[in-house]
Amino acid sequence: MNEWLLEHELAVRLGFFIGVFVLMAAWELAAPRRVLSVPKLARWVNNLALVALNTVVLRLLFPAAAVGVALFAAREGWGLFNYLDAPGWLALLLSVLVLDFAIYLQHVMFHAIPLLWRLHRVHHADLDIDVTTGARFHPIEIVLSMLIKFAVIAVLGPPVAAVVIFEVLLNATAMFNHSNVRLPLAVDRVLRTLIVTPDMHRVHHSVEDFETNSNFGFNLSLWDRLFGTYRAQPIAGHEGMTIGIRTFRDPRLCARLPGMLRIPFIGRVSDYVINRREWS
Repeated sequence: MNEWLLEHELAVRLGFFIGVFVLMAAWELAAPRRVLSVPKLARWVNNLALVALNTVVLRLLFPAAAVGVALFAAREGWGLFNYLDAPGWLALLLSVLVLDFAIYLQHVMFHAIPLLWRLHRVHHADLDIDVTTGARFHPIEIVLSMLIKFAVIAVLGPPVAAVVIFEVLLNATAMFNHSNVRLPLAVDRVLRTLIVTPDMHRVHHSVEDFETNSNFGFNLSLWDRLFGTYRAQPIAGHEGMTIGIRTFRDPRLCARLPGMLRIPFIGRVSDYVINRREWS
C-alpha cells in the first residue's frame, strides 16, 4: 500500500486539485462574494503560471516529496509513531492533526520573521482573493515550506496514508477558504466552528495589519481560537475591505509573474510582523 501511494501520490494529489479547483471556480462564477478589482483572466494566467513553476521546482528538487520522506522514516524507524505501538487509526488521526498544527505555526512564523515575511508577501500582494490565491506562493517559500514539512514528518513518523490525506486536505482547504464564494451566513457560522471558511480567511488578506495578523489556519479553525489569533470579521466588511498590501498596489507588479518573483527583493520589510500585532 505504501509503495502504491508513493508511486501514485502525484496523480492522487493532481486529481483532487483539479476537481476542487473546477468546483470552486464554478462556484465563484455562480455566487461571487466580492467584485474583483483586477481582470480575472490576467490574474489567473499569472497565478497559475506561478503554481506550474512551483510544481516543476518541487519535482526537480524533491522527486519523492513528503510521501517519500514518510516512507523513508517508516523504513528507518524514525519518528514518534514508529516507536509507539498506537492503533493505526489513532496514529493517522493524530498525525493529520499535528501536521495541520505545524502548518499553522509555520504560517505564524512567516509573518513573525521579517525575512520570511519578505517571501510570504507574494501571497498577500494579490490584489484580489480567489481560488488561485490559495496556491500563489514564491518558489523560495514553497521550498522552505517543504523542508519544514520534511522535518516535522521525520520527527513525527506519521503513517504514509496520513501524509497523503493531509496533503490532499491542505490543497483542497486552501482553495476553498481563499475562494471568492458566498456562503449563507448561518452556514458560515456553523462551518467555522470546525474549519476555516472563505469569510474567515478573507480577513487575513486585509491591508490592515491587525487583520492580516489573524486567522492563520488553513484547515482547522481550532488553532486560531486556542492561541488568540482569531478575528471574526473585517472592520470594513467583506465587500468594503481592501485586499492586499498597502505598499504593493501596482497590478504590473502584483498580478504578473515577473513582478511576483521580484516582490521578495523589493524595499525594506517594516510592516505586518506579528510582534506589532494590535490586540484590541
